[in-house]
Amino acid sequence: MITAERKPLEELIDYISPYNKILLIGCNECVTVCAAGGRKEVGLLASGLQMAMLKKGKSVEIREHTLERQCDPEYVEELVSMIDGADAVMSMACGCGVQSIAARYKDKPVFPAVNTKFMGASESQGVWAERCQGCGNCLLGQTGGVCPIARCAKRLMNGPCGGSTKGSCEIDENVDCAWQLIWDRLKALGQTENYVEIAAAKDWRTGNGNGPRKIIREDLAE
Repeated sequence: MITAERKPLEELIDYISPYNKILLIGCNECVTVCAAGGRKEVGLLASGLQMAMLKKGKSVEIREHTLERQCDPEYVEELVSMIDGADAVMSMACGCGVQSIAARYKDKPVFPAVNTKFMGASESQGVWAERCQGCGNCLLGQTGGVCPIARCAKRLMNGPCGGSTKGSCEIDENVDCAWQLIWDRLKALGQTENYVEIAAAKDWRTGNGNGPRKIIREDLAE
């Protein structure tokens, strides 16, 4: 799941101050799950922006709408009937959603209302933690399902660093050492031979070092 956090209210006010009519758009996918940009958050932000602008002596009209997915052109097309009535658009989706709307409606300024953080998983109620960096060459089959890239501060590929202490990362004693987690998992699976096998240098070209990545499914592409 892509996680996000809402930007500070003052930053959002700076975005919309030059405009009178704002279309505030939520997304019913990832940001809804992490309570950053779903229908509820759209309503709360709209009220907060209107009150903050009134305190500054300006009244703004904010229209609210939540799309099923902002990263899907089919759903972005739903905004056609609303876009002309807006001076600017504010998106509560991840960066993919913001860019999708900006690409479709080129004559409208589109502002992000949230900061996209990482691909993560829910640890407990209201807590999400990074689990994947989308490196394009998944190693979880060799590391017991624990990612050394997303969960090791140094992205080490062959065991822990010298700063690891009692199963904790040297950056913070409350952060688990990724390689301790990997060892514990491999031991439980009876696959400790994977731990001692020296991993080859990772091919980082499968990441974004060569520019924006793309997946093309010939059986689905039109």
